[in-house]
Amino acid sequence: MSFKRKKYLVVKKVITKDMANFIYGYFMMKRRVARKFFDSRYISPFEMGWGTWGDDQIPNTYAHYADMVMETLLEKVRPRMEKEIKLKLVPTYSYARIYKKGDILYRHTDRLSCEISTTLHLGGDPWSIFLDPSGTNNILSGFETTTVVKPNAPKGIKIDLKPGDMLLYSGCKLEHWREAFQGKNCAQVFLHYNKVGSPEAEQNRFDRRPFLGLPQWYKK
Repeated sequence: MSFKRKKYLVVKKVITKDMANFIYGYFMMKRRVARKFFDSRYISPFEMGWGTWGDDQIPNTYAHYADMVMETLLEKVRPRMEKEIKLKLVPTYSYARIYKKGDILYRHTDRLSCEISTTLHLGGDPWSIFLDPSGTNNILSGFETTTVVKPNAPKGIKIDLKPGDMLLYSGCKLEHWREAFQGKNCAQVFLHYNKVGSPEAEQNRFDRRPFLGLPQWYKK
């Protein structure tokens, strides 16, 4: 069944295991250096080039909007994605996290810059992602960590990825989530795109930044 019909697709080995391990090692080291810099007050915790522990969706977990390696991946894997889903894509932004034990990604859908979303497993302990392919609205209220879901909401399908594997899905249409993480670390990068020809695709190109690699606040 095609991506157009299912609205999701698992693609194995989008990058090699060695490449995934290299990026995982890089990102783990960056988190350690950022923590040292922030704790010693060498740089401000608001210095966006080093990531943040202030993500509202996953509190106290290291996250990074537009890390340059991840932004490079955003473009590197685009031709493979276009081939797999038979759509032309406009890159918007990347967002990476290193999850810690106990983290929960609550059921949600994404903003318009995430029309075609992906999660690429870089390394660490495995952590399943769930999505509801029905496309129904099951969120009663709430935001980020206070989401209230309908009692009869579909249980969704469970997807497991190995380092280098990617899940592609319609982020604005399909609710997706992760249950409490039982491992120590799990690094994932989200790569986001709009479809060429979508109403806001050109507005959302590079998430309204002049080009990739710039922080979120640097708009056109």
